[in-house]
Amino acid sequence: MADLAHLDRTARRMKMLSQALDSGRFGPVRRMVNTLSPAEIGNLLESLPPNKRLLLWGLVDSEDDGEVLVHCGEEVREALLSDMDPEEIVAAAESLDIDDLAELFDDLPDTVTAEVLKSMDRDDRERLEQVLSHPEDTAGRLMAPDAITIRADVTVDVVLRYLRLRGEIPGHTDYLYVVSRRNQYLGRLAISQVLTSDPATLVNTLMDDSEAPIMVTTDAVEVARSFADHDWISAPVVDQHNVLLGRITIDDVVDIIRNQADHNVMSMAGLDEEEDLFSAVPRATRKRALWLGINLATAFLASFVIGRFDVALEQIVALAILMPVVASMGGIAGTQTLTLIVRGMALGQVGASNAMILLAKELKVGSFNGLIWAIVVGIAAGFWFSSLKLALVIGAAVAINLVVAAASGVLIPLALRRMAIDPALAGGVILTTVTDCLGFLAFLGLGTIFLL
Repeated sequence: MADLAHLDRTARRMKMLSQALDSGRFGPVRRMVNTLSPAEIGNLLESLPPNKRLLLWGLVDSEDDGEVLVHCGEEVREALLSDMDPEEIVAAAESLDIDDLAELFDDLPDTVTAEVLKSMDRDDRERLEQVLSHPEDTAGRLMAPDAITIRADVTVDVVLRYLRLRGEIPGHTDYLYVVSRRNQYLGRLAISQVLTSDPATLVNTLMDDSEAPIMVTTDAVEVARSFADHDWISAPVVDQHNVLLGRITIDDVVDIIRNQADHNVMSMAGLDEEEDLFSAVPRATRKRALWLGINLATAFLASFVIGRFDVALEQIVALAILMPVVASMGGIAGTQTLTLIVRGMALGQVGASNAMILLAKELKVGSFNGLIWAIVVGIAAGFWFSSLKLALVIGAAVAINLVVAAASGVLIPLALRRMAIDPALAGGVILTTVTDCLGFLAFLGLGTIFLL
């Protein structure tokens, strides 16, 4: 219910904004937009066609420009950046934290990046260069180098005085990180313990060293999984020598989870999760043409299988009428299994150790469902065409295709991952081809043998 209320509120907001922009009443729009968070503004910008998008972008408070750009998809971000003056882009970049600036940096025009670096002080420039030196979608690229460090041999009173001297602490700071003189990670100390412990207590008696830090090379999806498993708000990042480099916070992890969900949904349709909802027609056409071509090739393959049984189809019209039933049942069953396995892979729950167990389980499910629906479809077809043989043929074909679909739903994503191909991207197309071809082969082959 909460999700529906949120969607309804967003739809009403979009309608009000669109009407206000059409009427030229920019004052109310400016006031409304600037009460929203940068993430909400980014979502609204993506929801508007390009002409209204640029109007709205011009009404956003310049202090929020950088944060809003970070929360837009790549295509939308490129369009907005192309509409900004170099001075505006530099000002927007200067307002960002190092980790957010690193995410935006690669999309900045080459003529601007040098100005952005020049505007930064030496320490921030070195921190940014350190973050950018790590590959995308790794902990090193996600981290912010703003971790507060303390020594193990000082007292809580010293820590409190140090924090007061700092004046402010970074957002989402729930722990201080204890390091050696060589900045090697030793453990963490909760802010709550600093506030409630005896000021004379030594840090080394309070610190927690039970949680391992995150390696700088860890994949972003694995980072998100660790946060979910441990309910972290922040986590330290170290290099291969255990030197503390920075920390990752929960706001960055939420972005990873959202992006991964977008990727999985869009990939199943052969689309890019960064694609602009209102992208230019030639660009959108070009992007979608590849997968339409692949789908056409698979359709021709299924048609080739059907063509091998043209004589049977000419003589028995019922086979042509019932063919979609076999294909549809196999496609749905296979998609159910495929979705389950791809999700398990994304969560790290599916691997070599349990793949065969999962295959055996899904084959049993496919067999039981095959038996149940073979009887249902067989009875329906038998009454429809008054033919017991036809009922037995289509029942057998449905049963075979459901078993094939179950096996394919497990084996295809496993094989694709082994070949370093994203199962969410290619699994659906291959699965549909397999279930269609083998379903038609079983149905028309059995029909040729027993009905002619």
